[in-house]
Amino acid sequence: MKENRIGLWSLTALVFSSMVGAGIFSLPQNMAEVAGARAVLIGWAITGVGILALATCFLYLSRLRPDLDGGIYSYARAGFGDLVGFFSAWGYWLCATIGVVGYLVIAFAALGSVVDTPERVWFGEGNTLWAFLGESCILWAVHLLVARGVQQAALFNLVATLAKSLPLLLFVLFACYYFDPLTFAQDPAGSTLAVPVSEQVRNTMLITLWVFTGIEGAAVLSARARNKRDVGTATVLGVVLALLLYVLISVLSLGILSRPELAALPNPSMAGLMANMTGSWGKGLLSLGLIVSVLASYVSWTLFSAEVPFSAARHGAFPAIFRRQNKRGTPIASLWLTSVTVQGCLLLVWLLGKGYTSLLLISTSMILVPYLLIGLFLLKLCLRGEGRLQMIAVAVLASGYGFWLLYAAGVEYLLLSLLLYGPGLLLFLYSRRQLGGDQRLSGRERWLAGITLLALLPALWSFTHPL
Repeated sequence: MKENRIGLWSLTALVFSSMVGAGIFSLPQNMAEVAGARAVLIGWAITGVGILALATCFLYLSRLRPDLDGGIYSYARAGFGDLVGFFSAWGYWLCATIGVVGYLVIAFAALGSVVDTPERVWFGEGNTLWAFLGESCILWAVHLLVARGVQQAALFNLVATLAKSLPLLLFVLFACYYFDPLTFAQDPAGSTLAVPVSEQVRNTMLITLWVFTGIEGAAVLSARARNKRDVGTATVLGVVLALLLYVLISVLSLGILSRPELAALPNPSMAGLMANMTGSWGKGLLSLGLIVSVLASYVSWTLFSAEVPFSAARHGAFPAIFRRQNKRGTPIASLWLTSVTVQGCLLLVWLLGKGYTSLLLISTSMILVPYLLIGLFLLKLCLRGEGRLQMIAVAVLASGYGFWLLYAAGVEYLLLSLLLYGPGLLLFLYSRRQLGGDQRLSGRERWLAGITLLALLPALWSFTHPL
């Protein structure tokens, strides 16, 4: 079997690419719609501290426990038991697989904005028949790419990440040139919003809540890293680069157009801003950058969603079939599971249109619990005496940020996510039975399983009786 080993820069590109997808192209309008310049700066400062603390948790854990591969799953399992580890892997896989469908839909919606006419709509919002066929072609092309080897797919992602970064860097350069301090200084408190600055800060953080999903990418693929020490380094590097880019784009934009003008731009608002600075060619370049960006992110997330069931299956949390690899070292059974699931979701997008949005929001919220567990696991190790004082500070910050993420996402979606955790519990019990021997749940695990099953009733009621 051919080994796939990924170097530092490919790992960093995977982390960066998974975080910098479609959202960044709408960031100027999204921020300006809810906050003035002062609140934007405060919101990014708080988010920066929280997300850097979480990234540093991955760095410290890769040093303290280099024996643990798989990141999201293995840390949760080592810290809190087999069932919690499974829930972490199951929730992450669902989030990655269902959420990744959005990348394909957005790419074809962006293509539709270029080629569609009032007389002939080819791709619309990414949910037409032609969009479905195009999305399916890309899905199976990426499937074949990953099947040829994780290292090859990571190298492809590195090239695509460099390609998608060029339009973003070009935007930053033009924004620095056209930045007007007087425009930026107009109403920094956002008084025209008639909302206190504290509320504006909270609203900005509801936007930044989702932009760093993917921070765990290097840890998920840690078993395939050329050097285990690269895992933590790649995570921190990827987060710093993404954070810097996000801050520059959202802040510099407020110096090009006034906040109300920015808020009125159609999305992707970066394209409109680029057109304001350079003309139509800049808008076309940014639209092309959006398509390349989301497709590169799609490759990253496909790698992650194929790796997690494979890692979990090696410890008996997923059925044994998902331990299978092909001759190139790709977790092929897990990849097939992911691709078939994505194909089914694309079919739902075509048939239901926007009715798919609720499922997307529910699944996305499932990634937040694994993030919280990362901080708590490091804190647990530190309290055992395995970490230094600065590690305790980082763990406390990351855990606090994790609790904030759960609060900001809303209790409703966390409750509804139980509708997806419930069926997963049956899969876990089946996987444990495959192992044979005495594989009964511990007392604590039985309590957790019971609470999960009981909570399905209010979750189902909430789903059938939305507010």
